[in-house]
Amino acid sequence: MPSRLSLALLTLVAGCSLPVTATAPEPQPASEPPPALVDLGEPRPEDTGAHYRRADWGDWDYDPASKCNTRERVLARDGRGLKVDAQCRPACPKGDCWTSPYDGVAVDDASDLQIDHIVPLAEANRSGARRWTKDERETFYNDQDNLVAVTARSNQSKGDDDPGRWRPVRGHWCDYATRYVTIKARYRLSVDPVEHAELARMLNTC
Repeated sequence: MPSRLSLALLTLVAGCSLPVTATAPEPQPASEPPPALVDLGEPRPEDTGAHYRRADWGDWDYDPASKCNTRERVLARDGRGLKVDAQCRPACPKGDCWTSPYDGVAVDDASDLQIDHIVPLAEANRSGARRWTKDERETFYNDQDNLVAVTARSNQSKGDDDPGRWRPVRGHWCDYATRYVTIKARYRLSVDPVEHAELARMLNTC
């Protein structure tokens, strides 16, 4: 028959739970670039662009039927509350008809706006367009998906920089990066490593 001491020890052991072994945290998957970047392939160093000549890229297309050139079509597309005359010249009857997405500045006079190539011509030349034909360059120059009406100041600040060196105001990161990637993929243009990283950062705000 067990002694009182033995019974006490058995009771103590039975009332104690074994310590719980802490489990290791689940490994987190490596961060992946936004899906939009997949179509661009792996980043790689770009061309020097030393062969770039602005004169090789043509000018705005003109449509005799509508009497509109590409600049005027982009101004009409990007504005609100506009009046367009018989010569396709947009006017702003009241208020601010445009907001420059690069810097958020409101504009009421079309002459204060410039039409920017989201993927700049020189950047296209650095990233795959070196051997394009004249027709291919002019098509790129007038592709309205790659054009946006912005203030002269913001356009000059951007110059021919890619997203690795220049970005618009944060509120426009998503749209800018999405359109930039769309154009680069459409024309099979490459991206360099810094450009790729900054595009991913902006696309992550979408």
